[in-house]
Amino acid sequence: MGSWYGETNMNTENLLIERARAGDDKAFEALVLKYKDRLYGIAAGVCARMPSEAEDVAQETFLSALKSINSFRANAAFSTWLYRIAANNCWQRFRKVKAEALSEMPDENSKGHPSRSCVNENALKNELSRAVSGALASLPAGYRLAITLCDIEGLSNSEAAARIKVTVPALKARLHRARLLLKKQLSDFR
Repeated sequence: MGSWYGETNMNTENLLIERARAGDDKAFEALVLKYKDRLYGIAAGVCARMPSEAEDVAQETFLSALKSINSFRANAAFSTWLYRIAANNCWQRFRKVKAEALSEMPDENSKGHPSRSCVNENALKNELSRAVSGALASLPAGYRLAITLCDIEGLSNSEAAARIKVTVPALKARLHRARLLLKKQLSDFR
């Protein structure tokens, strides 16, 4: 097979990508070996609130990358493409966990509803809901729109950017700044 599978320079990486696109499993394995530690670190950082998910996210990222290797465009670094997939996987898991947690919270119509013990949970839930609504409302309109389209409605970055007629990098910058502002405003709820 040759020793080039273990090399890490840019020309070799491009060759590995092309070979992986052609179905060469060893070439894709070499890419996985090159990026696995950094990708796990990124996944652990992005999924900081769900550390047990980081390894699963890293594995899902490589599976997603394998399935869609032909969609990779060389106008960005391969590592950037992988990290974006990992971040999207983390956000999807976070949204799912958050939705499941909210749907599992009992309400007054639940069978065997322990109303006294839920008073504090409901109060906290209401307080958090008001805080999130207030934090969202305090964001500049462009930031609020970016968060709403991407994080609430689940649009991809390119779909959201097209909707609000900005470039994808501009949208990503707005999302980043908006998330930082929300994180700062909601720091009491950690």
